Amino acid sequence: MGTPVPDSKTPAFIALIAVAIGIAIAAIQGLTHGSIAGGVIAALGAIPACFGMWKGIQQETQGTLAMSVVAVLVALGVGGVLIVLRVVHWVA
Repeated sequence: MGTPVPDSKTPAFIALIAVAIGIAIAAIQGLTHGSIAGGVIAALGAIPACFGMWKGIQQETQGTLAMSVVAVLVALGVGGVLIVLRVVHWVA
């Protein structure tokens, strides 16, 4: 199958850092009120996580793939929740 690609979890860590930044932005505005900017930044973490998934598929071990899948789900989930909380705060 060719030479194995070195194991790199960096894209997943970048995604989780984006989620942490999004949560920090939302916390400044009031975490229960959500944040559009924080939600978008958190959701953008899915981009490097998807790249990590692609890299993980090419490796012999599945650790990078699994971590990247979790990072994608966390990034999209947190981003969506923060945006929905802000919209609900506007409406209510």
